[in-house]
Amino acid sequence: MERKVKVAQIGCGKMSKYTMRYVYEKGGEIVLAFDVAKDIIGLDIGEVMESGKKGVCVEDISSLEARLNEVKPDIAIVTTMSLLNDLGDVLRTCAKCRVNVVTTCEEAFFASNSNPSLYKELDSLAKAGGVTITGCGYQDIFWGNLISNLAASTHKITKIKGSSSYNVEDYGIALAKAHGAGLSLEEFDKKVAANDRMSKEERQKIIDNREYSPSYMWNVAGWLIDKLGLHLKEISQECVPQTHTEDIYSSTLDMTVKAGDATGMSAVVTATTEEGITIEAECIGKVYSAEDYDANIWTIEGEPNTTMIINRPATVELTCADIVNRIPDVINARSGFVPTSEMPELKYRVKPLNEYIEKE
Repeated sequence: MERKVKVAQIGCGKMSKYTMRYVYEKGGEIVLAFDVAKDIIGLDIGEVMESGKKGVCVEDISSLEARLNEVKPDIAIVTTMSLLNDLGDVLRTCAKCRVNVVTTCEEAFFASNSNPSLYKELDSLAKAGGVTITGCGYQDIFWGNLISNLAASTHKITKIKGSSSYNVEDYGIALAKAHGAGLSLEEFDKKVAANDRMSKEERQKIIDNREYSPSYMWNVAGWLIDKLGLHLKEISQECVPQTHTEDIYSSTLDMTVKAGDATGMSAVVTATTEEGITIEAECIGKVYSAEDYDANIWTIEGEPNTTMIINRPATVELTCADIVNRIPDVINARSGFVPTSEMPELKYRVKPLNEYIEKE
């Protein structure tokens, strides 16, 4: 592609501060921006980025379809919600307008194992529009490709065990609420943990009805199984509330989480495969105390055993860099809802983004 990549930013909150700046610094340009918040609509995106004005103002999401058809961006970066159901209308609109999508939506990382009905609908719409939809971010590397690369240097694997923690304050209110932050333990049990006590048949019915709310590792397990060429036998998850001994103020929730209430949750997903390899992956998302910090720890058990430990990763910046570096892969990919497990290994982009794009 000889011209700059034209990008629409959908969601102008905390993450977009980085995604938009990274687009510019990688030789692309933001041509549209959208949000639902009245205090953001009308701002020049430079104000969101805390830089000089760019001449592009944040518009109301209600104008999305008309503006996409008018401006015709190459791709939309969607940094809003964590569950696919919440993004359905936006993704439908992008596909209808023939705009590729890369999103931080955690369920979109491998949506076919948690919301297959909506996944198939969006896959068909994307194919009809000749565009690609994918989900990626921090998990693309730190819960995905790094693990598959470690697996590639292992002779025999019996278990892949992972644990990753992150501060829900960094990702916005939708993510914080999805983790049960601010709920009493009784509320957490009813609204979050109760889903773990159902039978496989009950869970599948909820999945088929587009009503399931998976933890992030549910989709990561599906991605790893797909990437490694394994075949799923059984999968389950358990969500446990996280608490603190003292009150903690959450700026994202704009409330004080009282001592003993849920600051977030730990979700452990266990997947067994027909090949005998078990994947046990935990994500811990909560409002951090002064002593907490991000960590990413994965162990491959077998011959040999290997453990990878990454303390204090800059998860927000890493997520946003992954999103922007993936743009050429998304545009080059086949049409449809395509997981990054089917895409090339992610590369650092030395040249402007457009120089990696094969399509005109």
